[in-house]
Amino acid sequence: MIDPFTALAAVQTAVKLVKKTVETIKDVESLGPVLGKYFDAKSQAIEVVQASRAGSFKGSALGQALELELAIEQAVQFEKKVEMLFFQANKMDVWLKIKARAAAMEKAYAEQQRLDKAKAARKKQEIQEAIEMVLILALAVAVIGFVGYSVYEILAHCKSKSCGY
Repeated sequence: MIDPFTALAAVQTAVKLVKKTVETIKDVESLGPVLGKYFDAKSQAIEVVQASRAGSFKGSALGQALELELAIEQAVQFEKKVEMLFFQANKMDVWLKIKARAAAMEKAYAEQQRLDKAKAARKKQEIQEAIEMVLILALAVAVIGFVGYSVYEILAHCKSKSCGY
């Protein structure tokens, strides 16, 4: 996980790159690679914000969250401008397909995360059950050993005292 300020710088750099590219391109399809970098940087910034909300960063959580939330708000405004570029280029259908594909990918990622978490929980449960079985088995062996030794001692005591066996 990257620190908040690196995430913020990455978003700002990506925005500058997209803005510079927009000035020199002739069609919106040429924006693909730079928009990809922008959305990757934005995704990392969102992860950092979520981590800072969870308290995993040192320093002023309020300061970090403030800067990152403002950067994300600027990113939302920037995305609206990008959407307008697609609209002006009469490529709104492409933009809608992009948004739909992104939503589907995010849903699939969330589902995979849920499945991975469930799998890890099952594995942890199986390990716990295996440990419990080993402990129960060890206890059973100890009890059987104790009972066997006690019977042996009783028989040995009776044999030496002629208990009738």
